[in-house]
Amino acid sequence: MSARPVGPGFSPLDEELELEPGGLTPSLAEDLVLLGSWMPFAGAAQLIGHFRKVGVSEATVRRATEKSGEAYVELQTAQVAVLEQELPPAPEGPAVQQLSVDGAMVPLLHREWAEVKTLAIGTIGEPVLEEGQPVVHAREMSYFSRLAQHQSFAQLATVETHRRGTQRAGTVCAVVDGAEWQQKFIDLHRPDAVRILDWAHGAEYLAKASQAAFGAGTPEASEWLGTQLHQLKHGDPQQVLDQLRELYQELEAASCADTEALKVVKGSLEYLEKRREQIKYAEFQGLGYPIGSGAVESANKLVVEARLKGAGMHWARDHVNPMVALRNVVCSDRWEEAWPQISQRIREKAKEQAAPRRPKPNYEQPTVELATSSRVDAAPMPKGIVIPKLGPTQNRQTPKANSPAQGRRPPAANHPWRRMTVGRNGSLKPDQLASAKL
Repeated sequence: MSARPVGPGFSPLDEELELEPGGLTPSLAEDLVLLGSWMPFAGAAQLIGHFRKVGVSEATVRRATEKSGEAYVELQTAQVAVLEQELPPAPEGPAVQQLSVDGAMVPLLHREWAEVKTLAIGTIGEPVLEEGQPVVHAREMSYFSRLAQHQSFAQLATVETHRRGTQRAGTVCAVVDGAEWQQKFIDLHRPDAVRILDWAHGAEYLAKASQAAFGAGTPEASEWLGTQLHQLKHGDPQQVLDQLRELYQELEAASCADTEALKVVKGSLEYLEKRREQIKYAEFQGLGYPIGSGAVESANKLVVEARLKGAGMHWARDHVNPMVALRNVVCSDRWEEAWPQISQRIREKAKEQAAPRRPKPNYEQPTVELATSSRVDAAPMPKGIVIPKLGPTQNRQTPKANSPAQGRRPPAANHPWRRMTVGRNGSLKPDQLASAKL
């Protein structure tokens, strides 16, 4: 029988048995949260019932998962504060590391949408031949996601860049799609990183220019685009910029030029010219660097969208970060490392919340000093206890052993006990036992 807890938190027996808040055993609580991190809460409750033979509700899974996610967010935020204050040396990173950041939209309550930003970090291995072309892949992927403004996101992500040794990695390849907030992220975590415009993003701007100038789906557009893409990936990017500028000048000189087409071609030219150092793809590939940000784009789908964009899902804003924090853990294969920290933090929070409401046990017995006067000096006594006052002439000696106890009298002469011979003349006879009136 479990003791009843006082307020939120643990009862003494719950603490001794190491039960989680709510009466869940540690293993059951872990299974609930792990399944709730991978799938909708209703499905997680059904699987728990099937495999563990324990009936739990969808609401129980939801509460346990959200509480665990909140605990991990608190832990990581506290770690960032320690890193900023103590500035400990970062672990050594790999020879070549890829860093990519991007955002994905998630549905909130009341038909709102919000962007969850994600950091993906991986180790770049040696190039391998695929279809006759050297290709590099990122391995040992890990993720950090938050629904936050870009300044806060960059600051909070320090917990992951420090853990992965980004500061001490040999070369960091920052492959991004060119957004300004992404450049500021790189400035904070590794200013000397090799900045690479995602190949698909650069190719997209060339495709827009070709369609605007020659018409979407026309042979001329396909031929011009194919030539420029090959040159951009394997040749000199400056030649591609020159061809794009020449295309703009031809449109500008034409008397029947489309104003919208001019605007699109000019925008593509300005965008790529501004990122001239980030589109040297032939040089990057020769050095064994990645040129695509597919790692973080896959992270958007795997970490964020796969769990938060299911059919009919709408999230309270406060519940997004707890969920994506757990998604970071499970998708980075770090559950065994993170869960003990999460569980410990949950127990600490429960004790902190219960401490103000839990009465402190008093193991000290009140001491009373009796004086020879009518005054009594004593420690504070509980209500209902009266200390008798003894006068100076009252007898304080203990009663003798043979004297009757105070307040007790012998039974009356006609009490049935006096007519029983048990203990005096031996056992009762059968006829005496029947006639005895007890």
